[in-house]
Amino acid sequence: MMNNNKIQIEFFHDVLCAWCYVLSPRVKKLIEKYPNEIILIHRAFALAPSERSLEYMFGSKDAAKQEILEHWRAANENDPEHRINAELMETRDFDYPYSMPGLLACKAAELQGGNEKFGEMMDRLQKAHLTECLNINDDEVLAQCAKDIGLDIDRWYIDYKNENTRELVLADLALARKYNVNSVPTLVANGKEKFIGAQSYESLELWFLSLKNKNND
Repeated sequence: MMNNNKIQIEFFHDVLCAWCYVLSPRVKKLIEKYPNEIILIHRAFALAPSERSLEYMFGSKDAAKQEILEHWRAANENDPEHRINAELMETRDFDYPYSMPGLLACKAAELQGGNEKFGEMMDRLQKAHLTECLNINDDEVLAQCAKDIGLDIDRWYIDYKNENTRELVLADLALARKYNVNSVPTLVANGKEKFIGAQSYESLELWFLSLKNKNND
């Protein structure tokens, strides 16, 4: 899993995941500090893969939304910029979204602009979901986010609706199972070393430095 002595880090995250939103800037900071030592690969992970997933997990859509918003509030306390707006989402009358439309949107972005565009689309959709509290299961919202990151919308929409794009998302989910990734955010380095949860930047950097030391042994 090595390339030119760089450490490959796979970032498993979901558009719905407030804790992923918290960790993402810390991952970016690490990449900025060690740009020549890390290959970052964004991977899809679906906390709620189907429209009925939240009902199955929480008993009802309303119960799901209320419990999830408590997670939002906890994550917001861990976010130095306090970008997560549970109070605004509580006023929204659309069903709380499930994972797949957003993840398909990210993979469609990747098909057009490479894996870096997956990451950009993930960031834009998480802002739309967790800060702006828009319905990221609405195709128009997804298309606007794609436009916001500079994608060709016509091409993006074709890829978004293509069954092959769904297969790419499913391939990431299969890889997560292979790695025994059961929650997000999770980083997997060189296919085996894990960093789980929205831990501090200092913890993230220490983890990375320990990986460097192992590679140098």
